[in-house]
Amino acid sequence: MQKQFHKLSMVLGAMLTGALLTGVVTSLPSGLRSDAYADQQASARSAQQNLAKQNLSTAQDLSTAFRNVADAIRPSVVSISTARTMLVRGGGGMNELPPEFRRSLPPGFEDFFDFDRRRGNRGNSSPERRRMQTGMGSGVIVRADGYILTNNHVVANADEVTVELSDGTELTAEVVGTDPPTDLAVLKVDQDGLMPVAIGSSDNIQVGDWVLAIGSPFGLDQTVTAGIISGKNRVQGIVGNGNGYEDFLQTDAAINPGNSGGPLVNLRGELVGINTAIASRSGGNNGIGFAIPVSLAKPILSSIIETGKVQRGFLGAQVGDVNSATSEEFGLKVKQGALISSVLDDQPAAKAGLQPGDVVTDIDGKTIRSGTQLRNYVASRKPGSTINMTVNRNGNEVDISVKLGELNEDAIALFSDGGTLGVTVQPLTSETAKRYGYDADEEGLLVTGVEDGSAAAEHGIQPGDIIKKANGEDVRSDKDLEKAAAAARQSGQSLRLTVRRENSLMMIPVPLD
Repeated sequence: MQKQFHKLSMVLGAMLTGALLTGVVTSLPSGLRSDAYADQQASARSAQQNLAKQNLSTAQDLSTAFRNVADAIRPSVVSISTARTMLVRGGGGMNELPPEFRRSLPPGFEDFFDFDRRRGNRGNSSPERRRMQTGMGSGVIVRADGYILTNNHVVANADEVTVELSDGTELTAEVVGTDPPTDLAVLKVDQDGLMPVAIGSSDNIQVGDWVLAIGSPFGLDQTVTAGIISGKNRVQGIVGNGNGYEDFLQTDAAINPGNSGGPLVNLRGELVGINTAIASRSGGNNGIGFAIPVSLAKPILSSIIETGKVQRGFLGAQVGDVNSATSEEFGLKVKQGALISSVLDDQPAAKAGLQPGDVVTDIDGKTIRSGTQLRNYVASRKPGSTINMTVNRNGNEVDISVKLGELNEDAIALFSDGGTLGVTVQPLTSETAKRYGYDADEEGLLVTGVEDGSAAAEHGIQPGDIIKKANGEDVRSDKDLEKAAAAARQSGQSLRLTVRRENSLMMIPVPLD
């Protein structure tokens, strides 16, 4: 009994000791918190006194500007809902999930949602059924009589398009025209008296300028976010299957799914861009958003409203970028501009006197810094219009006027090298031959560029190679190569290229799809 009492005393003693220790331990932080809180109170009182003296006029002016822009732009911003009927197989699974959710799934997780596959079906044994797929986006009113500008990817393949105004009014919209190469589309609603956005200039906006993005991210209508222009002239290769016309404004104003097609405006409430895409691994905003500049959108908008389609100017020349590396490599006398790598016979560039090796530095008073800029500018002009170029030719400035043709299917076909060869070439001169380490009398076509993923790239063609023959025939111009590629494609045979690389002469067969 004494032992049991002794044990109970030890337990009670331990509990009491623990309680006492706990009391000691917990009482210390209590005192510390009180002292810390008193210090915080003193700091807060001091800060309040400083706030009362602080001049907040600049910050308040900026806040007022944001509020005024939001109020001014609100009636011009619309939410867009789309619906289309799809034929699907199976009883559910991946096809039932929203596209944005499917894209966000980690690798391998698709199987978890693919019920048909888990049952052993591959989708062929189940009957087809109709399913309605819906989408959302934003747009901006550009004319009082109901014209709305948005992204092509917002309305592409839609059977029904519904526009919701800022007051909640829903209207059925007609797709007037689309332009996949710029990812733009124009809608029309049967409603007058709408409030169009003021259209500004993206040419004058600078990195660091404040901008606001307005739209319906995740279906949250009339959401306004603020940021700055983080960059200009961004080319991401995300429009028109990588062959579109891009010159994006980059912004850190929050852009999320549902913002697409909505306006990016400056502090005067003027449209400077159409929010289009984000760079993100998660599918959400990471502070890197892209907007189509209004300077690129305006001619597309006008052309679609006037004709229902987009008409583009055609130069008839292949162009590339000039930078310090290419300038040294090709012995150019300028450090930036658009390099004319080849000129098509009997086309506008050739008729005007442009030559391979020319560097375009100015068009109609605008400084040209890249081939992309030249390409976009030519595409923005109407067929038949005249552009005035300043060209650097072997260190001398030459002024050239070019009357543009029309970029149509026939014009595009002139650039076809069989559809999949994927090389840019220029006739070899004694000067370029020596620069690349070849004899001055070497003849053929110098490969100046190879498109990633092309047939040429897959079969080992490299920049700096000299194509001497195609299908056994000498090639001296890009036209010679195009004819040989077209003949090979028509016959279903590989294009047989004889290529010199340094001291080696190789035969490279290139299949053309």
